[in-house]
Amino acid sequence: MEALTAIRQAEVTATQTMLKRTAELFGLEPARLAADTAYGSAKMLSWLVNDQGIEPHIPVFDKSTRKDGTFSRGDFQYDHDGDVYLCPGGKRMHTKGTLVNGGATLLYRASKYDCDPCKLKSRCCPKEPARKIPRSIYEGARDMAREIARTDAYVVSRRERKKVEMLFAHLKRILKLDRLRLRGPTGAHDEFLLAATAQNLRKMAKVIPMAQRLPAS
Repeated sequence: MEALTAIRQAEVTATQTMLKRTAELFGLEPARLAADTAYGSAKMLSWLVNDQGIEPHIPVFDKSTRKDGTFSRGDFQYDHDGDVYLCPGGKRMHTKGTLVNGGATLLYRASKYDCDPCKLKSRCCPKEPARKIPRSIYEGARDMAREIARTDAYVVSRRERKKVEMLFAHLKRILKLDRLRLRGPTGAHDEFLLAATAQNLRKMAKVIPMAQRLPAS
């Protein structure tokens, strides 16, 4: 458990803190992590896959879908072996290896000579001479998350994640933790810890059999 502010990056940082703390205190290193889209950023997925060796059972946070009727990035197939994209017309798109967006993105560009006569140009790059596709340097981890999302194991993870989310719903509705009354991250941490302790005691009371009273002699 880790108290955090209501911003996406804080959730990512808290997850990293909890995973490291669990490994240090209990020697437990999970093989997979199930979470919602808030944890599906490129950098977070890369940290899980490349640094921790944890399978991300997480929906990928992706805003690449276009709404103007033209092809989105998902319509272009990436060839890992050749490090090229294949456009819907079957042409290759290469990168010069120059990083943009603060060193986090590579641009793959089609040839103008391929785009000009292409019958799909009106659906691909009607306002540009040639199409270009941005690819995050963390895209390998994102691709792995997308592949996992099509497996039966991912369905199991989603079902198990709902059981955890039910505990938070119980805290809010039954234990009335609909808002925090102590201020600051430390106060939030202490209040949530007390509430979680009360929740665990309730569960233990149901599991541990009550001692039977002996009849009076």
